[in-house]
Amino acid sequence: MATLASEVANAHISGRSFDHLNDVLVNGMRTYHDRVLLRTSDGESYTGADMEGHVARYAAVLDRLGVKLGTPVGLLAGNSVDVLFVQQALSIIGGVFTPFHPMGTPSDFAYILDDAAIDFVVVDKAREADIGKAVDLSGRGTRILMLGGGGEDDIVEAASREPVSRIDLRPIDPEAIVRIIYTGGTTGVPKATQASYRCMSTMFGIIVSDWQWPDEIRQLLVAPLSHSGGIVFTPTLALGGTLYVEPGFDVVRTLAAIERERITCMLMVPTMIGALLDHPQLKEFDLSSLETIFYGASPITPARLREAIGHFGPIFFQFFGQAEAPTTVTMMRREEHDLSSDLRLSSCGRPVPEAAVKLLDADGNEVPDGEAGELCVQGPLLMSGYLNKPAETAEALRHGWLHTGDIAVRDPDGFLRLVDRAKDMVISGGFNVYPRAVEDVLEAHPGVASACVFGVPDPRWGEIVVAAVVLRDDATTLADLIAHVRERKGPVQTPKRIEIVDTIPLTGVGKPDKKKLRQMYAPAAV
Repeated sequence: MATLASEVANAHISGRSFDHLNDVLVNGMRTYHDRVLLRTSDGESYTGADMEGHVARYAAVLDRLGVKLGTPVGLLAGNSVDVLFVQQALSIIGGVFTPFHPMGTPSDFAYILDDAAIDFVVVDKAREADIGKAVDLSGRGTRILMLGGGGEDDIVEAASREPVSRIDLRPIDPEAIVRIIYTGGTTGVPKATQASYRCMSTMFGIIVSDWQWPDEIRQLLVAPLSHSGGIVFTPTLALGGTLYVEPGFDVVRTLAAIERERITCMLMVPTMIGALLDHPQLKEFDLSSLETIFYGASPITPARLREAIGHFGPIFFQFFGQAEAPTTVTMMRREEHDLSSDLRLSSCGRPVPEAAVKLLDADGNEVPDGEAGELCVQGPLLMSGYLNKPAETAEALRHGWLHTGDIAVRDPDGFLRLVDRAKDMVISGGFNVYPRAVEDVLEAHPGVASACVFGVPDPRWGEIVVAAVVLRDDATTLADLIAHVRERKGPVQTPKRIEIVDTIPLTGVGKPDKKKLRQMYAPAAV
């Protein structure tokens, strides 16, 4: 199946080529060796030369411990500069980086330890006990490496004693696997997508070349650095920008950092954008330095996006991708956000030059503009297949295209609008209901802060449409919401149940956790 994955990945190659990801990393640090490229909330700062020294020392420690080309290494830790340095060190020596979801449990981690045959796990003190339980459950004897705390397994202390200060680049085949990313597992057992150096080099090249960057880059990192937060590290470095690392996402700390450091760009998922908009202290901070907010990873409704643009200005840049084609398959530029059109604000933009994109029906035929089809991709951005799952790999790459599982419609101008995830579609009484369309309508109601729509089993209808809703006030009633949706979407798409909740549960990467919601509300519906 690796051959099939490689063929599909390389079936479409644009005229643009990108350097090996390790070359990009080292060239950035050496080009800006005397410039401060990294700052922390504690006031520490690192020049390019400082950063190369730290990465080189971690690489030396990991190499001596036995991490070689192809060695799987897990990581579970909060945001810190050491998390960034360890990731780069693994890439330099050819280790296979596997991040664990920050919201996961020991049983989740034990599954990954077994499935990916993890030999080492890097962990901070906060999650040491969870990893210890996971190792016991797996029975693998995986070695735990600590980020601090002292002792023989503390790689921070070990790295501080290393005499090296320069990275020794070694040749690594672009098709070698550098990263394994587990899907969120929101619909069952998670699959492990294998990303090669070719895939990740393409991803970073797209971010550098196609994203809209400020002239002076001061990038704030608040998302998890082991996941979405880390994707802008190497591109910012390559462009000579400065990164500001926060220990995590806290609304007031984030707003204060933007004002204090005159931040010009940052990456956020829609739940973070919503948290900023809803915070009572939002207007107390000067955020005028912001020129670009990169957003993606999950949908945002037109109403919410219009509200965000109204407060922050026309500074939003959308990227869309998935683990199998990471980060940017399509993009919507700042100026393409048309406030007069809900359809445009619902769009995920147009394909990047490095990816061929088609909307295909179940037989592999391209559908015309205006009709829904599965968004499918070819090009060097794609994964090398699912680990240990040849049948699933073949299914995902059927007809010579990566099938993303996203149902989309293309307009005459080439903009794609995601109707929904194929697996999230609800079939009620024989009719197809796309939850995202219902969510958009619910969130357009002035009394609704956020909504998540999903299906649960029902003996009469097969499935019924259920909505979990967070209200802005107590004045809005269930009858108001039912009438609001029925008027705009008709009876089939109107939820048969609406559950008022304080918060909508999220996965480890900030997406609404529909699997958990289905489990919470299915028993009452059966």
